[in-house]
Amino acid sequence: MIKDKKEIFKGMDIFLLVVTVICMVYGIIMISSAVRSYDSSYKFILIQGLGIIIGLAVMLVISKFDYEYYGDFSFLIYIVCILMLVAVLGFGTGLESTGSKSWIRFGPVGVQPSEFVKLGFILTFSKHLSRVDDVNRPKNIIFLSLHLMLLVGLIMLQPDFGTTMVFICIFVGMMYLAGIGRKYIIGAIISVLILVPLAWFFFLKPYQKDRILVFLNPESDPLGAGYHVIQSKIAIGSGGIFGKGLFRGTQTQLDILPVKHTDFIFAVIGEELGLIGAVLCVLLLFTLVLRCIYIAVKSKDKFGRYIAVGVAFMFMAHLFENIGMCVGLMPVTGIPLPFFSYGGSSIVTNLIAIGLVQSVYRKGRKMF
Repeated sequence: MIKDKKEIFKGMDIFLLVVTVICMVYGIIMISSAVRSYDSSYKFILIQGLGIIIGLAVMLVISKFDYEYYGDFSFLIYIVCILMLVAVLGFGTGLESTGSKSWIRFGPVGVQPSEFVKLGFILTFSKHLSRVDDVNRPKNIIFLSLHLMLLVGLIMLQPDFGTTMVFICIFVGMMYLAGIGRKYIIGAIISVLILVPLAWFFFLKPYQKDRILVFLNPESDPLGAGYHVIQSKIAIGSGGIFGKGLFRGTQTQLDILPVKHTDFIFAVIGEELGLIGAVLCVLLLFTLVLRCIYIAVKSKDKFGRYIAVGVAFMFMAHLFENIGMCVGLMPVTGIPLPFFSYGGSSIVTNLIAIGLVQSVYRKGRKMF
């Protein structure tokens, strides 16, 4: 029996695995506190636990295969990603208040395709980049940009600005690793500055504009669009250094803090476990990011290197967006905190991502 267990984890990066498990345990403890006041709170824990079990099983399977095998199906994976996003536009569901469609529901079970499409993009874009000899050739830049824009365009139609920013962050990180020239970076910055006013007047929905205005001045609408951010900052600030204690947060347990088990789980941590708990959360997630980058550096080939870096930047984007909106440094975008926020699609996606990085580690471990 012991020998069989050793075989399961043979060749894996145990450090990455341990940190991942610690994050999940930490996360489910905080989720249990966040949903304590809800009716049938056990259902949230059950669903999250089920997501963890499924995610771990898939992670272990994926880590056993050579990532080159997934690259052979990159075109098919890309087509499936497109079909999934089109399906969301066709019969997806979402919040009536925003008019967004991000979920496909099968009875009581909901799936967020864009979460899985992130992994599809990382895999297919990594394969695309690995086949490019010179990333700075205009023709290559055009095709690489189209690779991103087709998926992002479909996501923007949902609309889901937060997820769009995650895709852009992954794209930028991987292009930077590929050696994109400075002139293109400057050109991209100028283009963004030009597109921002155009997006404001022609593309952003009213609720998205409200989020940006409230981000600049939350007190302008304290009982409306600014309510989430104000209550989040109150919760975090009231926690002090050591926090009010697990299951004892005022904002959390009295249901004053909205969507506390998903978008604002970091505020729950800050209130109940204080600065120490919040810093530990950030350190754990940064450790995951840095470990993925370390594995990328040690990778044998470009394809594996891009996969690991893509996963690192995916986690990093979620980390900055989620914590940023909780403390008022970023607009509220509804992006979950990896391994901490409640959500089956999110936890399974994150564990699959870890499985891909483990596959990269397994192939390149002889060089460590």
